Amino acid sequence: MPTIAVDAMGGDHAPLEVVKGAAAISLETQIDVVLVGDEQHIQAVLDRVQYRPERLQVRHTHQLIGMAEEPHAAVRAKPRASLLMAVQLVAMGEADAVVTAGNTGAAVLACARYFRPLPGIRRAALASVYPRQTEYPGQDQLALLLDVGATIRCEATELVQFAVMGSAYARRISKVPSPRVGLLNMGAEANKGGDTFVEAYRRLGSIPGVNFVGNIEGHELLKGKADVIVTEGFTGNVVLKLLEGVADIVSELVGAAARESWRYRFGLRVLESGVERLRSLTDYTAYGGAPILGFEHLLIKAHGRSEARAISNAIKVAAKAVRDGVVGEIQASLESR
Repeated sequence: MPTIAVDAMGGDHAPLEVVKGAAAISLETQIDVVLVGDEQHIQAVLDRVQYRPERLQVRHTHQLIGMAEEPHAAVRAKPRASLLMAVQLVAMGEADAVVTAGNTGAAVLACARYFRPLPGIRRAALASVYPRQTEYPGQDQLALLLDVGATIRCEATELVQFAVMGSAYARRISKVPSPRVGLLNMGAEANKGGDTFVEAYRRLGSIPGVNFVGNIEGHELLKGKADVIVTEGFTGNVVLKLLEGVADIVSELVGAAARESWRYRFGLRVLESGVERLRSLTDYTAYGGAPILGFEHLLIKAHGRSEARAISNAIKVAAKAVRDGVVGEIQASLESR
């Protein structure tokens, strides 16, 4: 089974929730986990929970990178930070993939520092999954959006590479034989979005193995038209934060309505199944995390607010990606272009 290096000190609720999530994995699966961080703090959590010692290792370091730290400065100043050491374990062959809920910028920089890029890849992409409607039986309820922050602006070649990598990832993880790939744009027409997007559109329509369905507009993001949505990092990050914000607002409105009066509570009972479905779809803890793509190894980035369940699921996603040969699938797809 794969060995997953986990940044025990990364995230808003680290190390408590990260260690609890890893402990649960040791009981539920055959995945081996290496917790990287302050040994005293990690052991203090382990002493309070059940776990299988043969499935958990601890690598000590006293340094950590905070969520609010400037990534470049933190990576330079803290060479033994838990995040960097977890990435190094994979680079040295002592683990197969990394999971962190920590500083996103530092995670991207750590991969760039210690992992080799896949041949031909110009820039890495940070992906994210989000819930949407489905259009046909068997379609994954999660869409993959990339890039969501590893880049700011892109050239056409980089957008095409994101599409190839995202399609390969979806084939392996979502088990969709031919994922639909869409280019997030301001209109459906092929000539929309400026020279970069026009050129990307032209190239994507002729790449073997990429099921390109054309441009995707903002109102189509939550529909099942595309399984993989490609865009520049600036736009992707704005979209991701908007989707998260809408989910939070809907949840708050439901709670406020329930507190307001018995009539609202009665209405919510009538709509109970729909409300629960909405909550389940917007529950990021069920999705675990999403990858940084473009390197010879994988890092799965969990949500910064991740608690134990989300960490456990992120570790499962990382192990599945290793077992299913995601990196090899991406490399083969790039070579066949």
